[in-house]
Amino acid sequence: MDIDIEFKVCRWLDETEFRDLLKFADYKGRTAGCSLFRFSPVKYRRNKLWKEDVLELLERVGAELDEDAKAKLEAFFEEEQTVYIYAAKGLGYIIRSQAYLADMLQEFREKGDVYYSKEHKGFIVKPYAIIDVIKKLKLGGLKIVDKSNLIDKRNAINVELKITLRDYQEEAVEAWITHDGRGVIALPTGAGKTYVGIAAIARLKLPTLIVVYTKEQLYQWLEKLLEATNLTRSSIGLYYSEEKRIAPITITTYQTAYRHAEILSDKFSLLIVDEVHHLPADKFRLIALKLLAPYRMGLSATPYREDGRHEELFKLMGGIVYFKMLQELQDKGYIAPYRIIPVFVTLKPSEAVEYQKLRREYQELAGGRSVEELLRDSAAGDETAKKALSILNSMKKLVAHSEAKIEAAKRIVEEELAKGSKIIVFTQYLTQAEIVARKLGAPLLSGSTPRERRRLILEGFKKGYYRVIVMTTVGDEGIDIPDADVGIILSGSGSRRQFIQRLGRLLRPKPGKEAKLYEIIAKNTFEERHYRRFINADILL
Repeated sequence: MDIDIEFKVCRWLDETEFRDLLKFADYKGRTAGCSLFRFSPVKYRRNKLWKEDVLELLERVGAELDEDAKAKLEAFFEEEQTVYIYAAKGLGYIIRSQAYLADMLQEFREKGDVYYSKEHKGFIVKPYAIIDVIKKLKLGGLKIVDKSNLIDKRNAINVELKITLRDYQEEAVEAWITHDGRGVIALPTGAGKTYVGIAAIARLKLPTLIVVYTKEQLYQWLEKLLEATNLTRSSIGLYYSEEKRIAPITITTYQTAYRHAEILSDKFSLLIVDEVHHLPADKFRLIALKLLAPYRMGLSATPYREDGRHEELFKLMGGIVYFKMLQELQDKGYIAPYRIIPVFVTLKPSEAVEYQKLRREYQELAGGRSVEELLRDSAAGDETAKKALSILNSMKKLVAHSEAKIEAAKRIVEEELAKGSKIIVFTQYLTQAEIVARKLGAPLLSGSTPRERRRLILEGFKKGYYRVIVMTTVGDEGIDIPDADVGIILSGSGSRRQFIQRLGRLLRPKPGKEAKLYEIIAKNTFEERHYRRFINADILL
């Protein structure tokens, strides 16, 4: 750009005014009683000035510029205060400008979200921080030019919502939009989080990547997108297994997104992550770090993690922008009323003796360390910690496989079947699930059940051909389970998340329905301590 800009001042300048002019101009001498100056971009930048600094002083001293000089100066400032944003695969965004940005970006640099790269001749911004950075720059009076084509809505897709959202679903979308299209929506299992995500796609109309935890969820999202919008099958790509097709709306799994993050990184403006509590895992977090999508939505019934890593989740996706408690949805009739019924059993004498023996060995090896500490020490190579964890696992299996628990489950199933109930038996261990399924004459759903067999079992359960199904942890997430009204927890991980998710499988409303979740608890074991901890805490969202 031609920056040959001269101006004159035809009144006497005091020392301060003259010195201030020299911060952005060179003195060229005097003629006809006027002082002549030439604008200096080098000085302007060196002194970290802004357009307003220059214009205010020129007006104050009565500087005279001809029309050509005024136009050149305005063009200079236009370019000088423009920030260009580029996509940088694997890194984030590059922002470049003639303006001095370091001070304006200081807070982001301190948090590690922004750093300067000599190689790229600009600041590198982590994808999750780009919207906040843009807001900051705009507040500073800078013009933003999106060269990445991911932030501005220039690649709008034709998608319209065909369904009416529930009031809280609409509120959730509005809250997310208000938070600049970023954040986590926390709604109980069965509250229709998928429709919230679909509504967000319809609002932004931008290329979207949906990341789900299981292949079942992948097909569920596909079905609901086709049901709830005007999208055609050709506009929805499944990036999974053999298909791996990228479309304006693309659905993939955590594992696939992690392995192919480089390919997917610069294709989408909106990232929706289902069951988002999994995202902070060491490898999965790379999805959020490598995907350039500036707009982000996390969906989960249980976003808080017991290991505290939800803080990292909130950094990567935005904090919780909307949540509803189970009781609120129940009061409005969106979920069925429910009861949680503890059933205490006593280990057989031989089981109790073996349990106490293992417990003493575990306590001696653990040496007062928590399970989290043992896991950390085990990962660091501590053989004592590894052995303690092995014994703890043996204790859990012994309790889970107790004959008393299986007998209690059989009794509850018989009683509930007599009442016409549809029942899910939840187990933690495959061997236990196989034993229970055999004793109950019920089909079993596990991680190894073929997809078509799984579909037939769930269809049979929906139509009433089966009134009892047994599920391992495969049923905790990612499966759309039809209208069960009774659940029996035979064994579990003891986590708050798993408990809430299992309860959520029963809460689909139906006239006159009351959901019941039985938890079979072995007395004088760790299960009883877990139960006591739950009933003394607010375990439900």
